[in-house]
Amino acid sequence: MTGRNDKRGFAARPIDAETWIKAGEAPSAHGRAAAIYTARLTIDITPDLRGRIKVAAFSRGVTVADMLRELLGREYPEPEGEPQ
Repeated sequence: MTGRNDKRGFAARPIDAETWIKAGEAPSAHGRAAAIYTARLTIDITPDLRGRIKVAAFSRGVTVADMLRELLGREYPEPEGEPQ
């Protein structure tokens, strides 16, 4: 009863960075659409900016992730002649 339970909960954070990185490589429960996004980008922003981004996404009726993918895609387009 006093032993440590190694079973992680619903929103438990991984113990170390390596576990967290490998967890992102697991198949997504969201189906095929989510499978095309294979990299995670982490940035540090202020809570105020995070709030403004979330409000902007909500007012546009999209997710923050979709809105930022579109923004980054416009800012950094595929080079011409490169295979996609």
